[in-house]
Amino acid sequence: MNQQSLVAGVDSSTQATKVVVCDARTGAVLRTGRADHPDATEVHPQVWWEALTAATDGILDGVEAIGIAGQQHGMVTVDSGGEIVRPALLWNDTRSGEAATRLTGELGGEAFWAETVGSVPVASFTVTKLRWMAEHEPALADRVARVLLPHDWLTWRLLGRPDEAVTDRGDASGTGYFSPATGKYRDDVLSRAFGGRAPRLPKVLGPTEPAGRTADGVLVSAGTGDNMAAGLALELGAGDVVVSLGTSGTVFGVSEAATADPTGVVAGFADATGRFLPLVCTLNAARVISVTAEMLGTALDEFDELALAADPGAGGLTLLPYLDGERTPNLPDANGSLFGLRRDNMTPANVARAAVEGMLAGLAEGLDALRAHDVTIRRVLLIGGAARSASVRAAAASIFGVPVTIPPAGEYVAVGAARQAAWALAGTAQPPVWQGKPLVELGEPGATERADGERIRQRHAEVRARVHGV
Repeated sequence: MNQQSLVAGVDSSTQATKVVVCDARTGAVLRTGRADHPDATEVHPQVWWEALTAATDGILDGVEAIGIAGQQHGMVTVDSGGEIVRPALLWNDTRSGEAATRLTGELGGEAFWAETVGSVPVASFTVTKLRWMAEHEPALADRVARVLLPHDWLTWRLLGRPDEAVTDRGDASGTGYFSPATGKYRDDVLSRAFGGRAPRLPKVLGPTEPAGRTADGVLVSAGTGDNMAAGLALELGAGDVVVSLGTSGTVFGVSEAATADPTGVVAGFADATGRFLPLVCTLNAARVISVTAEMLGTALDEFDELALAADPGAGGLTLLPYLDGERTPNLPDANGSLFGLRRDNMTPANVARAAVEGMLAGLAEGLDALRAHDVTIRRVLLIGGAARSASVRAAAASIFGVPVTIPPAGEYVAVGAARQAAWALAGTAQPPVWQGKPLVELGEPGATERADGERIRQRHAEVRARVHGV
């Protein structure tokens, strides 16, 4: 790999396909592309392929390797002729919530699932979507010959649909039928979930194993899930925990050992480097702010001004921001709730502040869950669209209770996919070192800030327990 080598990374997310072309040695982003996806919870995969084609148009000249990262958990079903059986059900489609509950009980309960596949199934997971399909669409289920994840399917298409599809252990660990601890599929779990059917699964590649080459000779890396790619881009070390504020909210770090949480709060995923990625996910993150701003009739910068004008604690208002149901806690049918309204605190500023604090308080509980599984938290790396919000930055360290660092704005999932491609191209034991960009350090929260944050989190927990019993 010479100094002029170029690599590309793709982030096929819920909302869009984003592409970066990077210098393989330094990670410098030289070109970018983007194409939007429809706002839906089920999408025909052909939409992703068309978006990938549009987003890469004219920017891949000279690229030697490419990697694809995709939204986790999505169910892509393919028949024996290689055609899509039904539109893919995405991670944020909660119709399989009841199926998740039944599956958990049928196969030994929460402890069995945590020990077997690292996670207790919720509506987001592929295995629960397969159960829903088997129960509600049996004729379609009978046609399914392969089950793929979004990134698997895109890699397969990029390689010309070879006989064998591939995935990586990171993305596979979010299916509910792969064991991160052993690195093997649990076909017994899959078959039980899918009504006795045993569809073909992609081969699981190691971190540096290439998936193959395109017809034009471009090396294609294994690819991975979106959270795993973000961790790879951020070059996470011991004590680093990411809080990502995108469509969903995620809290994750790296671990040398697999985790198994029978409560289901922590998902025991694998990462894209050969380690593990314990993760807590909420369905509601950046959209909490955008829809609250829309309700208040303000632009996002005006929303920030409102939220910053209110005191910590929002005058006693508490928002449970379960606007799209919730995954953590597992409340797929929940609604959002605003509590503590009085004549003297019903102001736009307090409502805006409550939206910020409600979103962050839910994610702070994710930090506590990771601590309970021996994940060291030295600092939080805050990324995602909402990390640019001034009001989020002002409240984050207080509510999280640890120093918060803001990496430069960037497409971290796409950059992580590009870094994986550079690693596969180089064939080295360790991935290339791409860090070195300036970070914004928000500093250690002071005593007053910590007290404010603890009060906000306590009230959030009390209201949640009163309304939902969890």
